[in-house]
Amino acid sequence: MLNLDEILAGAKTVGIAGHVRPDGDCCGSCLALCQYICSYYPQIKADVYLEEIPNSFRFLKGADRIRHEASEDQTYDVFFALDCGDAKRLGFAECLFEHAGQTVCIDHHVSNQMFADHNDIEPDASSTSELVYNLMEKERITKEIAEALYLGIVHDTGVFQYSCTKPSTMEAAAELLRKGIHASEIVEKTFYEKTYEQNQVLGKALLESIRLMDGQVIFSYITKASMEFFGVKAKDLEGIVSQLRLTKGVEVAVFLYELQKGEFKVSLRSKQKVDVSKVAQYFGGGGHVRAAGLTMRGTAHDVINNVMRLIAPQLEDETA
Repeated sequence: MLNLDEILAGAKTVGIAGHVRPDGDCCGSCLALCQYICSYYPQIKADVYLEEIPNSFRFLKGADRIRHEASEDQTYDVFFALDCGDAKRLGFAECLFEHAGQTVCIDHHVSNQMFADHNDIEPDASSTSELVYNLMEKERITKEIAEALYLGIVHDTGVFQYSCTKPSTMEAAAELLRKGIHASEIVEKTFYEKTYEQNQVLGKALLESIRLMDGQVIFSYITKASMEFFGVKAKDLEGIVSQLRLTKGVEVAVFLYELQKGEFKVSLRSKQKVDVSKVAQYFGGGGHVRAAGLTMRGTAHDVINNVMRLIAPQLEDETA
């Protein structure tokens, strides 16, 4: 395990960034770490770099100070890459990582390339937020830090229902609850609650979904034109693939949305049989055994056909 005191010794500036299209775990781990450093290492100036975050996450302390642009002239003594399998996933903040004096990666993706000077990679962990929690002195975790960590754990465990939820995850969550956070409100407002527009686009995705391989695979997609019609952005599509996965009889859910003409973001989820991280890695993506993603060019049907070439053999092996 990493030692923050050793890593931060002598540092005056720290940068923190997560992956493109930040989700709950990415936002929670980044903001929690920044709060902790600012509170207990007062000699250090710490900044967080993320793309636009969901509005429901903006209650987190420090969310209003997130930087959405990076200058190649800016250098940091230490730079943390959180919840990222490789440096390119940092997006606009990659240049800051490359120019830093020391780099640190904290992540739980099985596809992680251990690309930093110091790496804490634990594929069996529920979330990067749980790993960040493990780095902290428990008595120093404030209510605001606990809120960020709890949000991250909740989102990457699907409110503690995914197979990545371990006894250590529940123990961490219990300790965070003791800090006085409003856990039920965090779950309701950031995980379950959707805008009217989000529900509309979810309805379209469900209505137009297609089942393959005797119902073991379900897929759906949303075009850029549909996103514009409903007035939603990429961050508003969070949760659609998980809803598809809940369909009875389904082992794998595949959801695509168009980034630009002829290019799709692909989200993969499985229940028990298929290692979707292998599928994602083959096409240059990454993730976990049960949750992974990638980007691919082509039409929606080109993409699903290519992805199915790797999903089908795994299902056939299980049913043979």
